[in-house]
Amino acid sequence: MRLDRAQIEALIPHRPPFLLLDEVVELEPGVRCHARRTLRADEFWFAGHFPGNPVMPGVLIVEALAQAGVVTALAEEENKGKVVLFAGIDKVRFKRVVRPGDTLDLKVEVMMARATVGKAKIVATVDGEMVCRGEVMFALADAEAAAQGQPTMSGPTGDRGRS
Repeated sequence: MRLDRAQIEALIPHRPPFLLLDEVVELEPGVRCHARRTLRADEFWFAGHFPGNPVMPGVLIVEALAQAGVVTALAEEENKGKVVLFAGIDKVRFKRVVRPGDTLDLKVEVMMARATVGKAKIVATVDGEMVCRGEVMFALADAEAAAQGQPTMSGPTGDRGRS
């Protein structure tokens, strides 16, 4: 399954300038996602990080990977009306910098998913070269409760344990 920018926006709540995905090139809902982001010189962070030596902040690379994970989770029918929240970031390592003109390949594979929490392996590359790898934990919450500042965890029941 492929998704363009409009289809991504229909699925997840992120919006510019904080929507960090241009397209989804491969998606298996609830299992894995391969998304892309081509970085432009006018990205808001490059002006200050760093003047004369523009580098994408590592935290934004992890955020882009997390957004690919949100696509993976919210593409499942039973997760409609939910919001996906960070629950943890583990074992993240950065191997190279990302600059204007680079295209980030963002891959997420769900390792474990239970009723309200899950864990995924994340990998970002540019031209096949490792940029970042690690794991993220996520939680599913009711979107309406989260909007009111009181998220309660809810989601499909049962252990779909992928490990």
